[in-house]
Amino acid sequence: MATAVRQSGLQEPPRQSADYRFPPGFERNLLWYALRKFRPANPIHLFQHLAETYGDIAHYKLGRHHIVFLNHPEYIREVLVVQNDNFIKERTVQRTKMLLGEGMITSEGAAHRSQRLAAQPAFHRQRIVEYAGIMVEEAVHIRDSWRTGEQRDIAADMMNLTLNVVARTLFATDLRQEVQELAAAINRIMGLYNFLIMLPAAEWLVHLRPPGLAAFVRARKRIDAVVYRMIDAHRQSGVDRGSLLDLMLAASPADDAESRQSLRDQVITIFLAGYETVANALSWTWYLLSQNPDCETKFHEEVGSVLGGSPPTFEDVSRLRYTENVLAESLRLYPPAWAMGRYARNDFALGDFFLPARTTVLISQFVTHRDPRFFQDPLRFDPDRFSAEAKARRAKFTYFPFGAGARQCIGESFAWMEGVLVLATLAQKWKLRLVPGHPVEPQPLITLRPKYGMRMLVEQR
Repeated sequence: MATAVRQSGLQEPPRQSADYRFPPGFERNLLWYALRKFRPANPIHLFQHLAETYGDIAHYKLGRHHIVFLNHPEYIREVLVVQNDNFIKERTVQRTKMLLGEGMITSEGAAHRSQRLAAQPAFHRQRIVEYAGIMVEEAVHIRDSWRTGEQRDIAADMMNLTLNVVARTLFATDLRQEVQELAAAINRIMGLYNFLIMLPAAEWLVHLRPPGLAAFVRARKRIDAVVYRMIDAHRQSGVDRGSLLDLMLAASPADDAESRQSLRDQVITIFLAGYETVANALSWTWYLLSQNPDCETKFHEEVGSVLGGSPPTFEDVSRLRYTENVLAESLRLYPPAWAMGRYARNDFALGDFFLPARTTVLISQFVTHRDPRFFQDPLRFDPDRFSAEAKARRAKFTYFPFGAGARQCIGESFAWMEGVLVLATLAQKWKLRLVPGHPVEPQPLITLRPKYGMRMLVEQR
């Protein structure tokens, strides 16, 4: 596969539009189709249509902007790995700066490398082992609060659980009294996500605070208040607990406005990435288990045989292989990070196509993970797809729930361990059943949330 034209010391003259070769795709501008066929609120429908109609690579325009959608592992590898230096995060991610600021998800270049380097020790194996006990403690706390026969929104429960886990492990802070406040503010922002993405010049309009943006600003202020209280408490204590927040404070010892803003951006980014994705993965996993009783039985049998009634530990994670496979298959069908985008700095080649600088490249885990070329009978829930033998046969970049390349999620090992430990801990005592008639629909926001929550009945094992 061809690679991008590399930039040398001499600037190559700009190409003429006649030199570009675009992939097949829409004949008309997306704005024309959006009024007739595709709902802007659900881009997954658009991506699925592009993959089904045009195959591995498709092109369309949105206004004056060229956009390319990829659905083949070779193209995906080319953008995320081979030509990574030619791409930055695209507009949708840049728009999330309204919430995240210049955190690890939105920052680029040297700033991103510096933040990642500062945070890396918090995710070393030794620290990950220490986190296991806290994860189990939080899971036991919520497990023991449930009652037989009650109806619960499992999505909300998983959000509260993972918020507490992230606060205690990565930030050495007990937020139990503020979890509801923080979750409510984040939920409010999530509800405004599509409005923020679609609204022209939202970054400027936010200062005028029209109705939707006023609600966003209020929610952001609530989040900021919690985060700044946490930062100030750590500074005043003078105790280094070795947490991620302590590492961040050590890397940014100044207490001026600029440093505080930088710390705030980093903390909020890790909070959102660290709790939101795992919570959604767990919610979808409980739903899928409730719909697949044979897999659920095998899952409960493993939990019983491996743990024997004792709380799980870090050492048990590697023994809970089917539990990990259950989580992996859930991440295939309902990946919390459901899409990613890149923006080309320079002209570049993809296979037989040559595309201009400023082209947006979109990739969807949700679509690729459900492609029958890569996963037989793709809509069927089958954790055995992730046996060691099956994984060895699978082509790279057909399964990438945590991204890939230089910007692959720094907390991937943290998330896998937390998911396995929480599933096993709760399953020691409970089974969950979807409330009859409860609608289940994925909602592609910053992460893939269940649109109507996940109302489930708690049943004792």
